[in-house]
Amino acid sequence: MLNEIKSSAAKLTEQLIAVSGIGKGDILVVGCSSSEIVGAVIGHGSSLEAAEAVFEGISSVTSRHGIYLAAQCCEHLNRAIVVERDCAERYGLDPVTVMPIPSAGGSFASTAYRCFERPVVVETVKAHAGIDVGDTLIGMHLRPVAVPVRLDVKQLGEARVVCARTRPKLIGGIRAQYPEDIR
Repeated sequence: MLNEIKSSAAKLTEQLIAVSGIGKGDILVVGCSSSEIVGAVIGHGSSLEAAEAVFEGISSVTSRHGIYLAAQCCEHLNRAIVVERDCAERYGLDPVTVMPIPSAGGSFASTAYRCFERPVVVETVKAHAGIDVGDTLIGMHLRPVAVPVRLDVKQLGEARVVCARTRPKLIGGIRAQYPEDIR
């Protein structure tokens, strides 16, 4: 099961990158309930193994594309975000002092913190795209305007998967013209 989760996580990440048009230097935010993946209620059945499988699948793709992975913590840390220090510096994100653990931050965020080369936790990001595994509510960390993306992978384990990309706001009213490909 864990190999299937890892493979599916990598596949959905590749598809999201292709559909959304995000690329090198952009941010992909991921919220992941390992509890939901293993069939428990969010926050009540954390699984480091499931979180690690998702992290390995997603990070293998984001690192190959040069995309920053942003791991959302759970509500106990106010959905703070774990990123690489380079990402925080590039986007002017101020680090906060906390280290996520499975019971406060969640298994996915604590896995990211352990696996990143130079992890920092920040309060928020404005990501270019996102993956929500298990209804973790990543919307607060997406740039306006979020657009749902339908992919082949709709579940990881028992958890629903919802993905989004973002695009610039359309302004100007009825006389305005817009490029055909607005990403």
